[in-house]
Amino acid sequence: MAISISLTVNGAPISASIDPGTLLVQFLRDQLRLTGTHVGCDTAQCGACTVHLNGRAIKSCNILAVQAEGATVTTIEGLAQNGSLHPMQAAFKHCHGLQCGFCTPGMVMSAVSLVERQPDLTGDDVRSQLDGNLCRCTGYHNIVKAVLEGAKGMKSAGTASASADAATTATAAAPATA
Repeated sequence: MAISISLTVNGAPISASIDPGTLLVQFLRDQLRLTGTHVGCDTAQCGACTVHLNGRAIKSCNILAVQAEGATVTTIEGLAQNGSLHPMQAAFKHCHGLQCGFCTPGMVMSAVSLVERQPDLTGDDVRSQLDGNLCRCTGYHNIVKAVLEGAKGMKSAGTASASADAATTATAAAPATA
């Protein structure tokens, strides 16, 4: 039996009819064709499926789509604005914080959330806070470098502090996941 859900994805209102057992990652990829959100482990261990739900980074393989009813979801596709990369995306590109790229969308989404919560980061902060995102290709050196550069870019663009206020407010309304 299908059920109806309504939510906002990357700024656009979405209404759909889904099977109640549909995971958010399946809904995003299969029904909305937002394939930047990757399916890695299916057990919320690798972080490849990380998206923002009401301003909070969550692993979308660990939440049913119906749990996002009325929520705001941002995927990697929703970070870039007006044809310009988000500062964190630009930093990952500039610092080559990727190799095969499979983990990169989840890393970027987690990094943006981290910077929104804690704008003044050290390399040790990045290493400990991104421990829920796995990369099987790199030694993480360039990822840490990219996150630190992205944090500076977010601060310069004014997205770190403004987003931190919104994330704090949204976190109170977000369902517990991940």
